[in-house]
Formats: sequence, structure tokens, C-alpha cells
Amino acid sequence: MGIEGKRVSDTELPGGPPGAWALEARGLGKRYRRGWALRDCSFRLPAGRICGLVGPNGAGKTTLLKLAAQQATATEGRLATFGVPAADSAALPRFAYLGQDKPLFKRFTVAETLRMGRELNPRWDGAEAERIVRAGDIPLDARIGTLSGGQHTRVAFALAFGKRPELLLLDEPMADLDPVARDEMSGLLMAEATERGTTVLMSSHVLTDLEDMCDHLLVVARGRLRLAGDVDTLVPAHTLVTGLAEDGRAPAALDAHTVIETRVQGRQFHALVRPAGELSDDWETAEPSMEEVLLAHLRAPDAPALLTGASDPDAEGNSAA
Repeated sequence: MGIEGKRVSDTELPGGPPGAWALEARGLGKRYRRGWALRDCSFRLPAGRICGLVGPNGAGKTTLLKLAAQQATATEGRLATFGVPAADSAALPRFAYLGQDKPLFKRFTVAETLRMGRELNPRWDGAEAERIVRAGDIPLDARIGTLSGGQHTRVAFALAFGKRPELLLLDEPMADLDPVARDEMSGLLMAEATERGTTVLMSSHVLTDLEDMCDHLLVVARGRLRLAGDVDTLVPAHTLVTGLAEDGRAPAALDAHTVIETRVQGRQFHALVRPAGELSDDWETAEPSMEEVLLAHLRAPDAPALLTGASDPDAEGNSAA
């Protein structure tokens, strides 16, 4: 993968022990009959982060989550969970996975569903799972098939946190919820993850939710990694630039910087760049929001990739100990 030479240091210590990384991928790829869903993917996700996994439909987000959750097998490269190969049975107790459909047995009662969790997971925390359910005023004798979308998601979260995972993998967990239920589940997720120090990797199309919840980002497009790192490092690495267009296009001086996206409206140009030095005094500059950075990269998937600090396992000083 071609990553530009300039990298910004994250708060994590480079080259930490394998257990410091909730996930570590090197050259990871998955090919289906129709082609590559994920290719040449290398990154580190530090333990304890709440990470947003962002990309358009078909970008490779679900494939990456399934590889981490032992729901798919890599075609090339390797992936480790807290230093253990992700496909190894020893990794199984360390993560919990919720797919998009959050499958539960509709004829089971809530109590029977929690009992199943206890029987399948040796580290089961029944008190915690039941507390999450009761906090939503869900009767334990209610059948899963009679629950609302928000209640169904709460029970699925109870199963996930009852497993006491160190890593929680979530694939669009709140996509089918109304705004009130989504806000409630976001609060539950944040509270539980913060209290337990759980690492979360969560795909979502709701960028405002990610901005409120996430301190780390992975962005994929066309099956390849485009951005990886802490939000407070990735976002300030970019600058919004506005100025006078030259002959209906952005000025040539902008090419001295890493240009993510440019647009011309009337006599003005608007651009998102990663500065390679001083920007012209003739231009107006501003720090973008996380949403602005993400949207620009999603609209320009061929823009140069950026992995900051310890997120890049191939950066100088980040080699495995």
C-alpha cells in the first residue's frame, strides 16, 4: 500500500507489545468469486479505542468485521486479535460480534436467551446481562419476536456485553432504529464500553453518531484502507482552504500540498488538503470537522491514504517487538 511519507504521531506508544493492539492486520485480503472485497490492508487498532469503521456500501467494512469475528477466512495476509491469530480458537472468548441483522431466536423468551448466553460462554456475566435488559424495562418472560427494534437491539447488546469481551465488533448495529432508540443504544454502548475498557470497532453510515462516539477511525474504500488513526490526530492533519479560482479551476499552487478534494463554485474554489508547508496568505483556512474529512475522503477514494502514528505497522519505529 502506498502511504505518503509524512505521518503524524498518535498518543499511543509505537512498537508496543502485541497485546497492546486489539487488532493488527498485515497485508490482509479477502477474495470472493466476484473479486477482491478487501486487499492489502495493514493497520493497528490500539486497545481501549472506540473506533468507527467508515466506507460506502461494498467498500469492505463487513468483510473486515467478519474476518475479525471468524465468520470468514482471509485469502492473504494475517490478522491478530490481542496478539492471537484471529482465526485461532483461543481468540474466540476475547471478542463479541453483532451482525447487521442481530439474529436471535424469535420463539425464545428474553430469560431463555440470556440462559443460552450463559451456557455458551464460560466467562458469562449474567448479572451484567440482566442489568442491561432490566434497564430497558424489558420483561424477562417476553418473547424475542414480540420486542420492538430498540428492545431487540438492547437484548443483543446484553448478550454481547454478558460475554465480557475485550473487543466488540458491531456491523451497523443501530441502522434499523428510530432516532430515540438509536440515541438510547448509543448511550448504552458508550457507558458499557467506557466502564469496562472494551475496545469497539463499529461500522456505521451515520457520521454524526461517529463524531459523538468515536476517538479512532478506520476508513475503507474500494476494498483498501484510506485512513487510520486517532480522531484528534487525523482531523487536524487536514485543512479547509477557500480562495479565488484561476480560470475556473483551483490555483496551481495548491498542488504543493496533498489535495484530497477540490470544488469550484463561481469565482471561488473550496478544497480539503493536508498541508505540506505554509499555505498562501491569499487563501482562507479553517479546521474541518470529522464529518467534513470523512465525506471528502469518501467522495475521493483515490486520494492519498494516511495512517497516523502507531496505526501504521510499517512506519519507522512501529515494527513489532
